[in-house]
Amino acid sequence: MERIPFTREGLEKIKAELDHLMNVERPANIRAIEEARSHGDLSENAEYHAAKERQSFIQGRINELQDVIGRAEVIDLDEVPPDRVAFGRTVLLYDLQTEEEVTYQLLGPYESEPEQGKISVTSPLGQAMLGREEGDEIRARTPGGIMEFEIIEIR
Repeated sequence: MERIPFTREGLEKIKAELDHLMNVERPANIRAIEEARSHGDLSENAEYHAAKERQSFIQGRINELQDVIGRAEVIDLDEVPPDRVAFGRTVLLYDLQTEEEVTYQLLGPYESEPEQGKISVTSPLGQAMLGREEGDEIRARTPGGIMEFEIIEIR
């Protein structure tokens, strides 16, 4: 069973989503199904079919989150070496192609938000950075092509 790395905050966010689905969304959906059933003929009842589809989505997400939580491994960021790129670290990079600086924080796949500067340690760029030091140049093969960076700062 493969472990999934998380920050403590990231795991709490996933647990909160699971709690919301189980205690708010699912009961509300059950009420919506009961309401739709009361309208009669289910074969042509769009509300009923939509509620059943939503029920399937909610249960699927609940199952996924329960699995993720069961495989979660909280990484203590204080134990991560400060001089190397590792899980939880924020890295300032110099893009050798665009000559711009970019900042990324390396997190687990369920915490990544690339548009917010949070990328997964399992992404091509995340993999290329792991274990590297300030001053190292890295190359990452991404769907958009090969990217080249220099590590400016690790924090």
